[in-house]
Amino acid sequence: MDKGTEPPRPAKNEKRRFRGKVAPRVSIEDQVVKVAVPEGSCFRGHEPFLVQDLVISVCATRYQRERWVTPDGRTLLAPLPAGIDGHFGPELRRFVLMHYHQGQSTLARLTTLLRSVGVSISKRQLQRLLTDKQADFVAEAQDVLRAGLATAPYVSVDDTGARHKAKNGFCTQIGNDWFTWFATRTSKTRLNFLDLLRAGHSDYVLNDAAYGYMRKHSLATPLIARLAGQPETRFANHKAWLAHLDRLGFTALEVTPDPVRVATEAAVWGSVQAHKFLCDAVVLSDDAGQFNVGHHALCWVHAERLVHKLDAFTDMHRAAQTRVRSLIWDFYTSLKAYRLKPSPRRAVGLRARFDRIFLRRTGFVTLDRLLKRLHANKAELLMVLQRPEIPLHTNGSENDIRCYVTRRNVSAGTRSDGGRDCRDAFLGLAKTCDKLGIALWDYLGSRLTTPGHIVVQPLDRYVRGQFRPA
Repeated sequence: MDKGTEPPRPAKNEKRRFRGKVAPRVSIEDQVVKVAVPEGSCFRGHEPFLVQDLVISVCATRYQRERWVTPDGRTLLAPLPAGIDGHFGPELRRFVLMHYHQGQSTLARLTTLLRSVGVSISKRQLQRLLTDKQADFVAEAQDVLRAGLATAPYVSVDDTGARHKAKNGFCTQIGNDWFTWFATRTSKTRLNFLDLLRAGHSDYVLNDAAYGYMRKHSLATPLIARLAGQPETRFANHKAWLAHLDRLGFTALEVTPDPVRVATEAAVWGSVQAHKFLCDAVVLSDDAGQFNVGHHALCWVHAERLVHKLDAFTDMHRAAQTRVRSLIWDFYTSLKAYRLKPSPRRAVGLRARFDRIFLRRTGFVTLDRLLKRLHANKAELLMVLQRPEIPLHTNGSENDIRCYVTRRNVSAGTRSDGGRDCRDAFLGLAKTCDKLGIALWDYLGSRLTTPGHIVVQPLDRYVRGQFRPA
């Protein structure tokens, strides 16, 4: 729908443009090619012909490390050169990480490739290169999430199925135009999503945001007062928080909504706000219930898809469906124009126009019920009138999560928590590098200290720089 509402491009009468000059990212080595010429010929210079090639070679270095014994009996061993960590060098490690995560290769195929060019390596050793000693990358991915949640005006979210330890789970994506982050968990509840928004913190906080969450989700006023009357407002972990609820009698209550669940979600949301995450940012989703937190906006493409996929069995119903879809597409075009040039007067007109579209009676009962349900989401669908900087759709999340789906189709699931965290971290870092215009090859070279590497700053600095106030 987003592409279908773009204005038609004017016809171009200019001549077809061909590819420009090739500009390699490496230094160009000049080599003069001579030719036998008859005597008396006149030299007219050189005609350049650029050829790019790839050199793949394997080298093995045995470091003879000096070992000395000092007069006081201590043994001194010469250190290994920078970047050497284990029996496989930084260039090989960079090659492995690049091909596995961005190239979406399999362990077996990557092992075969390395052996075919002369590397003596087993599948177990290759697996260790992918998962062992990767805590720094996992931590950097966490820092990228914290930077995005603290500075971005909006985040787009989505989830998909995942397999871990031979059990079904869910992978949640959080990101926007400048960063991407993935996390695989066993649940897709709202409490799980709120926990992800804490970005690694484990505390529970009772503050104004937490009490507002409780009131919004219909927790009984006496229970809120019971929590507010206690001096403790911050709890270090889940165990301390549950002990506090048990002392206040929450765990013994059997009412709807579950007071333990609502209070826990509220305390986690209070923690999110206490760490200055999503303070004024909008959460953009496809209307999955677990994502409805804070300032929430809905995807128009998913909303229109409900009307598009509605089954119609008569000509009258099909005509009504076509008419409503046409009105929605026209309205969507107007919203796109509003984002480019917002004004209070246009916002009032768009709100009234929204009511006319979604409160109309078409005679198609199922369609009328759907329109009424969509009208109930008016605030989320029209969030763009208050925040013109947010997108109207979650196409960015759909695109981001596609690489995770490809990884799942290629390699199924993960077996260890470390393997799961490494897969999520590297997929997110690769997507973030792509959005920031940083080659993943250069990023890995900087982190692994390969010879002649380009210095790449921590990615969270680049993310914060995108949203730094002018």
